[in-house]
Amino acid sequence: ADTKEITHSGTGRFTWLTMRPMSLYESGDSTGDISLKVLFENTEEVDGTANLSLDRLAFLICRGGWPQAIDMRDEIALDQARDYYDAVVHSDINRADHVQKNPERVKRLMRSYARNQGGQVPNTVIAQDIAANDESPISEETVASYLDALRKIFVVEDMPAWNPNLRSKTAIRSSDTRYYIDPSIAAAALGVGPTDLLNDLKTFGFLFETLCVRDLRVFADALNGEVYHYRDKDGQECDAVIHLRNGKYGLIEMKLGGDKLIEEGAKSLKAMQKKIDTEKMKSPSFLMVLTGIGDYAYRRHDGVCVVPIGCLKN
Repeated sequence: ADTKEITHSGTGRFTWLTMRPMSLYESGDSTGDISLKVLFENTEEVDGTANLSLDRLAFLICRGGWPQAIDMRDEIALDQARDYYDAVVHSDINRADHVQKNPERVKRLMRSYARNQGGQVPNTVIAQDIAANDESPISEETVASYLDALRKIFVVEDMPAWNPNLRSKTAIRSSDTRYYIDPSIAAAALGVGPTDLLNDLKTFGFLFETLCVRDLRVFADALNGEVYHYRDKDGQECDAVIHLRNGKYGLIEMKLGGDKLIEEGAKSLKAMQKKIDTEKMKSPSFLMVLTGIGDYAYRRHDGVCVVPIGCLKN
């Protein structure tokens, strides 16, 4: 694999793989019983098992999918993600555009970005968030330049909006959704570990969504597809839309788990499908609630597939 040299204060020099983060299936943490490719062809038989506990999922979020960390002991693996974050703050972000940046401001920006993951917040909001904890204000232009540098070194990758070309006059909100390339970067930016996530299920849910987006991007890429989000002015939204080049697409809601959240996700998906049917648009290949916990994958009576992330593959 291609490698790069990362140097940061106090730890010397080490080599970090520049390969994209691995999915749970690639790292051996998903059983792979449910194939996304098969779901695009047939949702009549959805049957699979997962073996991820809530504790293990919290660890996998904080460890991330970095190839170098996969076979390490848990504590050492967690240190690798933190070291990567430190390297970004102190050196890598400067190399992206050869402009020296204030490390403390980089930390505040990355922390703000982590708090706003899964949302369509503008740079002005991030600038205000940083300024609230800084002695001097930061401009929207500076925030934009910092984020551009993070994109160049593949630390952040925002999710574009899906335009289904509905024939109605409903306006589609086209702002990108904010995401880190891997949930472990967000965890490091927030200064949280697995135990912290278990004690704060709201933050756990946000970072779980980032893990799902990471895996869905890996799987979609293998199927010649892209991952988008959808939201219109009427409030109708969908966490993720996987759209293949052949025109097929699937709608996905991401929920940490539990009957109530699964029901909410299914309800949102059925409302989205109803809107699509009303507009006489091509129907989705599948509707899926992607969960963090749960022992089994199954198809509900309303046709919605419930699939734990621990049994999904491309």
